[in-house]
Amino acid sequence: MRALTTYLVISFGLSWLVALPLWLGDGLDSPLLGVVAITMMLAPAIAALVVVRCVERRSLARSLGLAPVRPWGRFLGWLTLAFLVPVLLVLAALPVASALGLYEMDLETFSGFQEVVDGQLAAVGVAGQVDVPIQVLVALQLVNVMIGAVVNLVPALGEELGWRGWLLPHLACRTHVATAVVVSGVVWGLWHAPLVLLGYNYPNASPWLALVTMVGSCTVVGAIFSWLRLRSGTVWAPALAHGALNAAAGMHLVLGAAGTTVDTTRATILGWSGWIVPVVLIAVLAATGQFRERRAPGAPAAPGAPAAPVPGSEHAPGA
Repeated sequence: MRALTTYLVISFGLSWLVALPLWLGDGLDSPLLGVVAITMMLAPAIAALVVVRCVERRSLARSLGLAPVRPWGRFLGWLTLAFLVPVLLVLAALPVASALGLYEMDLETFSGFQEVVDGQLAAVGVAGQVDVPIQVLVALQLVNVMIGAVVNLVPALGEELGWRGWLLPHLACRTHVATAVVVSGVVWGLWHAPLVLLGYNYPNASPWLALVTMVGSCTVVGAIFSWLRLRSGTVWAPALAHGALNAAAGMHLVLGAAGTTVDTTRATILGWSGWIVPVVLIAVLAATGQFRERRAPGAPAAPGAPAAPVPGSEHAPGA
């Protein structure tokens, strides 16, 4: 209990402390927003490092899932899944929202993205001077997602060292894995409060509706990240998935129709309609026993978890 309390106090306390200038100043209009958001992402990692070294007095690498990463083939297989799954879930959320009448797509002329590009060109005074087909620019956005996933890996690791590196296994060793997955997701969502209550991610929602929706989103997405952590045995997979999710989060601007207004409490991966496909995936993973933890030989099982597979007999990623 001491370790968990210490972790929560440090991770939440640091986040609110870092975000305090926004609350005392111009909120999301502050020029410090980017710095605050990235610095906040380091708070869970700092909390986990303090707990492991000063409270539990254990090895950092293995306690937080930084090692082992071998065999390399298996490790790279999980990293590939970690990139593909969140990007596909982000993209899948858009036609679902469209089918429900919550979002209008334009996959022919990409009029919404054309509108964004035209606005950006006008802002820098080169409107009408750049003649690149919009389809090429859309394809480049997909390349940017790949690059962004890698770039975002560093700040995402700051969060994942805490949430899936330390908190998830800590809870899983003391309760059922399903409970650990849900609780870690809820805590992750609540941790976003310093920014979400100011309108971050949900600019058109009331502060408390925004926070409740963020908790729901983090619980659903967090379950996917937890699966990657438990089955890959490392924190690198959920960290890359987190980076890929952040990199792909703006795809609704690329694929939407001109003039489309998006309510993120209802559409995109952040809103309830965007949770439908991930929930189906989670149900399939749970039904096929994919939330059991990959453990070293002789390591104790988490309460309620199925027995560990015999070393060397595990399925390939995604099988």
